[in-house]
Amino acid sequence: MSSIQLVVFDIAGTTVRDKGNVAETFMAAFQDFGFEMPLNEVKKVMGFRKSEAIALLMQKFAPDQGGDEILLDRIHTRFVDRMIDFYRNDEELAPFPNTEAVFAALREKGIRIALNTGFTRTITDTILHRLRWDDRSELIDQVICSDEVIHARPYPDMIEVLMNDLGIDSPANVVKVGDTEVDVEEGRNAACGKVVSVTTGAYTRQQLEAYHPDFIIDDLRQLLPIIEKA
Repeated sequence: MSSIQLVVFDIAGTTVRDKGNVAETFMAAFQDFGFEMPLNEVKKVMGFRKSEAIALLMQKFAPDQGGDEILLDRIHTRFVDRMIDFYRNDEELAPFPNTEAVFAALREKGIRIALNTGFTRTITDTILHRLRWDDRSELIDQVICSDEVIHARPYPDMIEVLMNDLGIDSPANVVKVGDTEVDVEEGRNAACGKVVSVTTGAYTRQQLEAYHPDFIIDDLRQLLPIIEKA
């Protein structure tokens, strides 16, 4: 019998299809204020709290304005507005094909399901509503967003809040699943029993290998035998 009691999944690129729209929208928000950010650098900060990702990029590529809090906030607001508009209208917005089946299989085993994300609550609620996941308590136990904790990824705060709220005593009984470097770091910092990376999002298998997750999978269905043996 598996020792796992909770699986914490990222959203965009892990459980929900992302064709690069998040990175493109991120870049467009910068362009609205006259800044060009390289795609490869933008992908490196996917998974972070987006306000912090904006600050990191500005410090690197526009250091003379990187401390302008008003400017940073305006870029972030533009990103949020663009992202909400995108998710409200994207006709192709959908979970990955096996996401809900994997959720259901885990729930049948008594394992709790949580989502966490670098998005704000406003963006997240737009996604959940479009997918009709906002009223699917039989599939998802809890959702937490980066603006609901003091420290977002790579800090363990979101996972620790989920554990506390869902009555999980030990991080050894938690699996973290995500598609970016910072997902791996978050899982490690939370001392999760297993950290699993997926190749369906921002990072390739080769890029993920550099961060040494416990497993790298190409489809969420591959998570089930990993948990069976945990």
